[in-house]
Amino acid sequence: MAGTHEGTVQKVPSRGIWGWMLFDWAAQPFFTVVTTFVFGPYFVARLTEDPVAAQAMWSNMATVSSIVIALLSPVLGSIADQSGPRKPWIACFAAIKIASLAMLWFAAPGSPILLPVTFMIFASIAAEFSIVFNDSMMPRLVAPADVGRVSNTAWGLGYLGGMLVLILVVGFLAADPASGKTLLGLPPLFGLDPALGEDARITGPLAALWYLVFILPMFFFTPDAKQGEPMAMAVRSGLRELKATIGDLLDRRRMVLRFLVARMLYQDGVNGLLILGGTFAAGMFGWVTLEIGLFGILLNVVAVFSCLAAGRLDRLFGSKAVVILSLVLLLIATVGIISTGPGFVAFGLIPMAIEDSGGLFGTAAEKAYLGFGLLIGMAFGPVQASSRSYLARSVHPDEAGRYFGIYALSGRATSFMATLSFSLVTYASGSSRLGMAVLIVFLAAGFLLLLKTPYPAREGAR
Repeated sequence: MAGTHEGTVQKVPSRGIWGWMLFDWAAQPFFTVVTTFVFGPYFVARLTEDPVAAQAMWSNMATVSSIVIALLSPVLGSIADQSGPRKPWIACFAAIKIASLAMLWFAAPGSPILLPVTFMIFASIAAEFSIVFNDSMMPRLVAPADVGRVSNTAWGLGYLGGMLVLILVVGFLAADPASGKTLLGLPPLFGLDPALGEDARITGPLAALWYLVFILPMFFFTPDAKQGEPMAMAVRSGLRELKATIGDLLDRRRMVLRFLVARMLYQDGVNGLLILGGTFAAGMFGWVTLEIGLFGILLNVVAVFSCLAAGRLDRLFGSKAVVILSLVLLLIATVGIISTGPGFVAFGLIPMAIEDSGGLFGTAAEKAYLGFGLLIGMAFGPVQASSRSYLARSVHPDEAGRYFGIYALSGRATSFMATLSFSLVTYASGSSRLGMAVLIVFLAAGFLLLLKTPYPAREGAR
């Protein structure tokens, strides 16, 4: 298994590669406009009258989702290795995700929060399971030398798609409650009323429609694995293979295990920043959909170009170098974010004027927060895309399903610990700032462990 495995890569036409990459373009608006920048902050700041309790509930939603994803992703990936095709699995979970997102429209201010929380759990689980099966297709489609470039390009396409949907929301759908106008000075399309949260609630159906349309090229043009065992036999074989794979990790493939544990730790910090970063700003500065949306656009513009640059760096210096650099930027940004508040930066060591100059991001502290956010935008795409190519270069295509299932586990197995720790610290202290500080521990632990991990993650590699 220690070779480069070129002989097992299919001859895939360019439209097949583009179809695979467009999956990220299709999937990203859910994470951008729903989870991070629009619906999530709306859930915290406007759905109820207690933003601290709502932020903890949002964190609890992520915790429940993460536990289910962590437990089932390796099992499903192993079964898929034995049954063969990935597309039927993606189609099944796409239906669940699309239906769940459509139901977010009914999350009006003052309505019970249990229903949107439930639908977000289903949507999050379905989204992540789909990613497992899509990622496991990559080693069969792309030669090892091109994995980093293609992975980062796909991730960049994802952020571009998320940014375009975010621009649509803040430019044409989300209005300032005071003026009733969007960022472009227009009345919201379809007569959406920001006072009723319709500008944020529409993001669920919008992300669902976007996903439905743009996953179709993958189904039409990207070749799938050949049919394997019948499903009942594949389940039994998959569970046996998963058990054998876990034994292999503990015995002969400890470098892959070390990489997966490192990734598990730092991805927890990344997930926490993506899930909680927008809601943290909304609670601290009182940002509404318009300001959160513009913040997200700026981050995604930076993310698109950083992913394209990271693809080149990955090819020149390897995936590990890109991941290490990205983690350094994320650590700096996270410390900066939690040290910033109204009127100060660096935990009060640098006082700043509290006067609001007017307009968006009117205070000095908001501008500082924006600067730290741009560092996150530079790093959170490459750290994930190059982690994906790191593993793809370290395993055989025939075992990609179960290893990418374990990879999904490594991204989620303890992510409930990050969000749970956030919730517990926030509940105990009444401060979401102290809750956010937990993320530094996860980022730093993963960074230190990855420094000692060879690349590719195989015994004998350097």
